Amino acid sequence: MKKWLLVLTGLLCLELGAQVQKEIFESFKLQERRDVSYYFPENYSEDQKYPLIVVLDAEYLFDLVVANAKFYSEHQRMPETIIVGVHQAEGDIRWEDCDFEQTTGLPTEKGAKFYEFLGTELIPYLETSYNIAPFKMFVGYDITANFGNYFLFKDRSLFNSYLSISPVLATEMESRVPSRLSDLNQQIFYNVVLEKEKTEDRQRILQMNNAIKSIDKESLHYFFDEYNNADHVSIAAYGISKAFDNVFKIFRPISPKEYKTEILTSDEPVFKYLEDRYNMIENLLGFRKPVELNDIMAIYAACLKKDDFESLKPLSEICKKQYPDTMMGFYFEGEYYEELGEPKKAFKTFEKAFQMEEIDFLTKDMALDKIDALKADFGY
Repeated sequence: MKKWLLVLTGLLCLELGAQVQKEIFESFKLQERRDVSYYFPENYSEDQKYPLIVVLDAEYLFDLVVANAKFYSEHQRMPETIIVGVHQAEGDIRWEDCDFEQTTGLPTEKGAKFYEFLGTELIPYLETSYNIAPFKMFVGYDITANFGNYFLFKDRSLFNSYLSISPVLATEMESRVPSRLSDLNQQIFYNVVLEKEKTEDRQRILQMNNAIKSIDKESLHYFFDEYNNADHVSIAAYGISKAFDNVFKIFRPISPKEYKTEILTSDEPVFKYLEDRYNMIENLLGFRKPVELNDIMAIYAACLKKDDFESLKPLSEICKKQYPDTMMGFYFEGEYYEELGEPKKAFKTFEKAFQMEEIDFLTKDMALDKIDALKADFGY
């Protein structure tokens, strides 16, 4: 048995049927027992991988993050996620966990131990015990938001995405974070959420914002959201959903606006747009997302709109794999052969489509109309 497992004997078994569970984690690094909350999707499956969201200040932020994640995933705006929250309110221990040396800006001795607790105990336990995708997100507020930045300074950032809510910046962090984001050779989503009212760190945060905005790098996805009517307390509730919108935009179904402004205006084959989109999801999140029916129909409509009938063939192959009992794959393939000038192949393919289940707007009558038209034109 791996050595680190021995320090986890204080962690009680989780019942996945209970979506939220609070447990006591016995930490060797901290030499403390820490309260930790977990959220698992209701339909957690061993056959699926789940991004991990790590939330500090769990007493305040955990329920907000869970509620937003459930709402967004139920509406296909982000993947289902596993969420772990570390409680830090009792005794105001958050300031001990995330404190830094004023001269160097580096974590204090306790902060260094808390860093190891997250990176070498808590997260590895979840990765070993559950189907965690490579994509990980960090969420923190004021002093705990700043603490997330320390994970940027590894050779490879432990987290792919950061949500920094009104951070209390450590010494020189306004210049160190932009410099590190510029140097990192990996996809990073960095979200800063800030209230409009004046705070002690406001000018330094704005300075950091200006420096990050100037970085021209495809792998860096930076978002700065400022809220006029928020104060330092309410800001914690403002930015979570916006951050999910920012980070998981690629995961959402193709929208009417995207269809008009990006797909129809592109000079590339229509199917390539779909292929690139889902390859990017896999590269960013670490798992292959099934192609949504909405996206298939958007690509199909664009094929017809742009007379890009070559894209119908690869699109039909996806439909056969993902919707094997429906007529969609063979119907699209039939149209491909029809436009290619191969009526015999088209006729046989539409016959196959006719024998299968209807889906969306595709009906047996439509397949029958195609068959009848081919019979009339070619005498089959």
